Amino acid sequence: MNPLVLPAPHHHAATHKPDAAQDLRLPPTPPTSTSELAGLKIRLQRSLRQFPDFPSPGILFEDILPLFADAALHRDLLRALELHILEHHPSADDRPDVIVGLEARGFLFGPSLALRLGAGFVPVRKQGKLPGPTQTAGYEKEYGTDFFQIQADAIRPGQKVLVVDDIIATGGSAAAAGSLVRKLGGSLIGYVFILELDFLQGRQKLDAGASTLLSSQ
Repeated sequence: MNPLVLPAPHHHAATHKPDAAQDLRLPPTPPTSTSELAGLKIRLQRSLRQFPDFPSPGILFEDILPLFADAALHRDLLRALELHILEHHPSADDRPDVIVGLEARGFLFGPSLALRLGAGFVPVRKQGKLPGPTQTAGYEKEYGTDFFQIQADAIRPGQKVLVVDDIIATGGSAAAAGSLVRKLGGSLIGYVFILELDFLQGRQKLDAGASTLLSSQ
């Protein structure tokens, strides 16, 4: 008589159901090598356009708009900024919770960059452009004083904040944005710009570390 053979019990693989409260932010792409960033910088630098004597005689204007007109260059810019920030803030404890973008060109890449870094985005706008309670900071321009504002509840106390803009010139507007971050209790961890007019020495007005992705001509 043949022995009775019982079928082996079937074990169902456990399935993981996502927690609805789980953090849905996209994690930052891990950096690969400095060679990738170097190659991206070369491609981006070659794509800039120069306009002499704009907006005033003696100024060589660096036009970044071609970086947004081409989808591949746009991706390269975001990837380069991501690697640049992770290079300057290698520790997870030192990475931004919030990206603050300055009106108006900081809005071109700030939100997408924030998404890549798993951070929130907060705009700083000219006075009178934001609804609700705001904080205000002034800065000097060539022909007088201008004002930036931020919504009063945009940054929570203790959040790590990185301020971004397309270019640093005299540094006044960036410094005003930094002061707004501090007014709300944020921890200002630095400034990042695509380009810099270094002869204007705008960094001297900033009270946190600043870096630029590309070099001016």
